[in-house]
Amino acid sequence: MKKLYFYLFLFFSLHSFGQSTTLSENSKVSVLTIGTGNASHELYGHTGIRIKDSKNGIDIVYNYGFFDFNTPYFVAKFVKGDMKYFVSTQRYMDFEYSYILDNRSIYEQEIDLSLDQKNTLYKNLNASLFSDDKYYTYKFIDRNCTTKVIDKLNDVLVNDSITTNKPVEISYRDILNINYLDHDYFTKLGINLIFGEKVDRLAETLFLPLELHHVLKTKTYKGKPLVTNTKTVFEAQKTDFKSSLLNSPYLIILILALIVLINNKKVTSFYFSVIALIGVFLCLVGLYSFHEEVLWNYNALLFNPLLLVFVFTMYKRSAKTIITWGKINLVCLIAHFLLIINKVDLMLFLPFTVAHFILITRIIMKCKKSMGNG
Repeated sequence: MKKLYFYLFLFFSLHSFGQSTTLSENSKVSVLTIGTGNASHELYGHTGIRIKDSKNGIDIVYNYGFFDFNTPYFVAKFVKGDMKYFVSTQRYMDFEYSYILDNRSIYEQEIDLSLDQKNTLYKNLNASLFSDDKYYTYKFIDRNCTTKVIDKLNDVLVNDSITTNKPVEISYRDILNINYLDHDYFTKLGINLIFGEKVDRLAETLFLPLELHHVLKTKTYKGKPLVTNTKTVFEAQKTDFKSSLLNSPYLIILILALIVLINNKKVTSFYFSVIALIGVFLCLVGLYSFHEEVLWNYNALLFNPLLLVFVFTMYKRSAKTIITWGKINLVCLIAHFLLIINKVDLMLFLPFTVAHFILITRIIMKCKKSMGNG
């Protein structure tokens, strides 16, 4: 019971302090950008807002990137798109130390705001801690730790919002592939496989930490640079990337080549069954999830659920039926190729396209030959 009283006292004390404290003229507001990490949730960096006021003894970071791994049905909620993230605060020194310990770069950009703007921002940030705004439903592009920081800043940057540099000539998929996924082939393959049509749109939304960092470098406000000072707090030590056959497209090419060269009915059937089940997963996730990024996933034309029907006909139906379903799958295969022919993920999926085309065409030609002999 004593602990309960203590935490209640601490909660209301912090709330009262945050609401009543007025920042001094010497206060500073800065955007903290964290570099990429190795874990899946660290691939694209992180963003926070630092409020520092030595006169009032304030030096805290508002962090919109918290989530609870112990949330019931965590994976299901994350996949569905109703996973709750929340804002919390950390002492700046704790924030800095944790990322240095993880060998992740830290960049700080001081924002040129008036005292009134600083106090309004400070008030709004504190209000987020003690209201329904504390929690938000995470969306990969539209609502994350970076977009939340941008929203808070734009609330005080009247009529001159922080946005992407115009004109926008690059898609979300381009940004993800070119800047972030070079050294991990299977992560790159998985991310491109799961994402659908939305990530091929022009990247109108500023949604990644390092992209925000670049935009702020040239952003002006009322005719002056918005950022008055940029500092590299910590530069991560570069780790030597060692290429590996087990994490490269060559492994996939080798496996596909073996499947084609072996030319065995059971091997081909097993392979197509696995591919089809991946396609079923893509379709079900698109129907189940609230994440718009996984809707209308044309990769289901390559990892095609209809391959299950094709495999079934190979064992249970006439040559004519096999040819019909083979042609249907070939049409889907060609449609997928045409959809990605000018996209950044073309070479990623091309080995699958070539292998599927050879395997299906060979089965069709074999059936036609058997019909001719008959």
